[in-house]
Amino acid sequence: MTAIILKHISKNYSTNVPVLKDINLSIESGELIVFIGSSGCGKSTLLRIISGLDTPSGGEIWFDQDLMNQVAPGQRQVGMVFQSYALYPHMTVKENLSFGLKQKKLGKQEIEASVQQVAQTLEIEALLNLKPEALSGGQQQRVAIGRCIVQTPRLFLFDEPLSNLDTELRVKTRREIRRLHQTLKATMIYVTHDQVEAMTLADKIAVFAPLSEHNQINLQQFGTPLTLYNQPANKFVAGFLGTPKINFIAATVIQCNDVSFDIELANGMRMTFEINKNVNTEAIFLGQKVDLAIRPEHFRLLAGQGDMNLIVEYDSCEQLGAETLMYFTFGQDAIAAKFAQQTSISQTAESKTNLYFNLANCFVFDHESGNRLV
Repeated sequence: MTAIILKHISKNYSTNVPVLKDINLSIESGELIVFIGSSGCGKSTLLRIISGLDTPSGGEIWFDQDLMNQVAPGQRQVGMVFQSYALYPHMTVKENLSFGLKQKKLGKQEIEASVQQVAQTLEIEALLNLKPEALSGGQQQRVAIGRCIVQTPRLFLFDEPLSNLDTELRVKTRREIRRLHQTLKATMIYVTHDQVEAMTLADKIAVFAPLSEHNQINLQQFGTPLTLYNQPANKFVAGFLGTPKINFIAATVIQCNDVSFDIELANGMRMTFEINKNVNTEAIFLGQKVDLAIRPEHFRLLAGQGDMNLIVEYDSCEQLGAETLMYFTFGQDAIAAKFAQQTSISQTAESKTNLYFNLANCFVFDHESGNRLV
């Protein structure tokens, strides 16, 4: 097991356009960490830098007490699993698994024992004499993972390994990776754009965003899945995690003091929020443009189920069996709400209806910086 420390990692390409800027991250030994973010945010580039396949423009990469910047990829003892399975098509599964061990000139019995152990762990013993063309996508991915495991690396890196699989196989393989992590107790870093994979797999999640004029850092927040979901540091993190996406409603600060502030929505509705002791009161001021944020699952349809309510116009609904998604409009804002299975959908089909919610479930973000105020 290996601890990873990244200090001030940056990456500029030949155009001198920064892709990564001042990444500082500490990964404890044995953790399964997920890098998540939209396309172009640098998550795969950072994974390649950790593996040694790419070189940072600045900063340090530490594996435990070892500085790795000048260590060649083949000497880092890193196992990688890619989006493409990259199996040798002319070799059997057994030959694919044993190829790296033969390159290390290990003994025949040692290779045989290692291959059998990995095959048993991944439940692919019956596939050992088959070639990749005879395997399903899920089976090929397990072989690719097995080829990584058999090398006994000090660190496992996964770069969107499930993106080529169908939904059912993704769910199954996701469970297998999680079970594998619990068995091996190895340090793993997993890159994905799929928030379900991130939330279900990770011990901790690192949320990345592309650099832009308004966004000067890649790493937006790092923490456990529930911490990021329940306490997002900013609008980007809040909006990235959750399906349907969290609702943002435009508002303005109309009163503030050392302990609380009031906001007003476009329809004149007012709400009072206490100021958290960790928030700088200077960050809240009269006339400030803010965004009230409410997750879809925190809305209710019945009176008495919340201390506040929005009067909205019904738009449409999607019945998904176990749950129902409903869509509304509130002035210029679109509102999504998620409920348990509904049998009385028709009650919302009038022009106006009430959505009830509790202030305790709301976030307030500064509109300009995106930082969380409440």
